[in-house]
Amino acid sequence: MSGSKCTRLSGALVKQLLESVDSVLFDCDGVIWRGDQAIPGASQVINLLKERGKKVFFVTNNSSKTRKMYADKMATMGFIVREEEVFGTAYCSAMYLKTICKLEGKVYLIGSNAMKQELEAVGIQQTGVGPDIISGKQADWANVPLDPEVKAVVVGFDEHFSYMKLNRAFQYLTQRGCLFVGTNRDTRLPLEEGKAVPGTGCLLQAVETAAQRQAQTVGKPSTFMFDCVAAQFGVDPTRCLMVGDRLDTDIMLGSNCGLKTLLTLTGVSTVEDAEANEKSDSVERQKMVPDYYVESIADLLPALQG
Repeated sequence: MSGSKCTRLSGALVKQLLESVDSVLFDCDGVIWRGDQAIPGASQVINLLKERGKKVFFVTNNSSKTRKMYADKMATMGFIVREEEVFGTAYCSAMYLKTICKLEGKVYLIGSNAMKQELEAVGIQQTGVGPDIISGKQADWANVPLDPEVKAVVVGFDEHFSYMKLNRAFQYLTQRGCLFVGTNRDTRLPLEEGKAVPGTGCLLQAVETAAQRQAQTVGKPSTFMFDCVAAQFGVDPTRCLMVGDRLDTDIMLGSNCGLKTLLTLTGVSTVEDAEANEKSDSVERQKMVPDYYVESIADLLPALQG
């Protein structure tokens, strides 16, 4: 890819890049682990970066775990990590409602127990977690009992997503002044061996279609996720590197926030995808071209060990 923006990161260039940054943001799935397996060398890279005095943060669109659950998972994989360094969309949604929306009232939550915990940790009550069994006729569905204190609908990943949940969200969202927030728009969750399952974006689009309203999303590539980190830790965007495996979320977030960007090829996107974006006339697609790429973040190890 010589002569183009996206450069393969190797040799002296790695040291140069690392010297030009004080903070590194890592996506999780596809970058430092796949499923329940750590990417070989990932924990050494993270731990050595910290040893070298770099601030390291983890930003994930996954809403099914609390910060503590992530920190615990990473500790078992050999990462030295503090809960405060983890920014998942369960936590960021709670922060968004609390700090930006200044929500007074409850949330109707299509989401996980982890999201419920993160909302409650900032003092926001919710209703909706768990299955919502359908009963009665269609005429009854339009008159489902609604909690008058609900002032926002929040959509994250929900394995119990159903027609009744979609209907209930729709009924709340037709009320005046009801806020509408989504964790993220990823339509697929990649799994081992090239398999995948539908992601939160599919559920969010269903609710948006029913309500004929667009949700405000807090996950990548929305700048709110970086703002969350920057506000708490004073991160300078010009001296920050975003490392991810998805062009449409991770690299786009980096571009939106003025960060340096590094694509790792252990997850979703490929160099071919990046090249196609670079050749495109679309400004949006140009934002999905990383500054650098590596086969795996283990490629950073030699520079850190030297």
